[in-house]
Amino acid sequence: MNHWAWGALALHLGWAVLAFGVKAALQRRRTGDAGFRGISGRAGEASWWAGVLFAAALAGGAAAPLAALAGLPTAGGAAVRWVGLAAALAGMAATTAAQANMGASWRVGVDAAESTALVTGGLFAHVRNPVFAAMSAAAAGLALMVPNAVSALALAAFAAAVQLQVRVVEEPYLRAVHGAAYTAYAARTGRFLPGIGRGAA
Repeated sequence: MNHWAWGALALHLGWAVLAFGVKAALQRRRTGDAGFRGISGRAGEASWWAGVLFAAALAGGAAAPLAALAGLPTAGGAAVRWVGLAAALAGMAATTAAQANMGASWRVGVDAAESTALVTGGLFAHVRNPVFAAMSAAAAGLALMVPNAVSALALAAFAAAVQLQVRVVEEPYLRAVHGAAYTAYAARTGRFLPGIGRGAA
């Protein structure tokens, strides 16, 4: 099963480079700004925990296949791993598409003093957070490729980070910046899945 662990590690590292490094470089070339805003809030606040958990999830995503290679037992059979691979690849492709839809508004983190355009086209016409939805699918897929204790913890950290980032950081920011336009958008668009979580902003 080592080939699954090596595959998961390669995909995780490649995805991180593509979703953050390559995207930031392209963003800087296009706009003069790489888009990184860092962790929001003071240490111990919910917004701060969102950033810390996200970083922990990324580290855990790499640690899980390394732990499998070191001998940590994994669960599930080949079918589970193939499903994981399919979900990971689909999630990575959708992440790239959703980031492209954001255009100049793409950011990692939130600067409350900054005002970016409200993106409602492309994948954002169907869900308000397609980047996080796609990244969640990719993270779940990678965890299924090496289903062990480390991947389970990393996936749990990622899920908690996404919920905190969306509900505590981004939605309040978007309401404050865009007001009625965001309220109307939220009323017709699901939070992570089409039709689910409409108006929950």
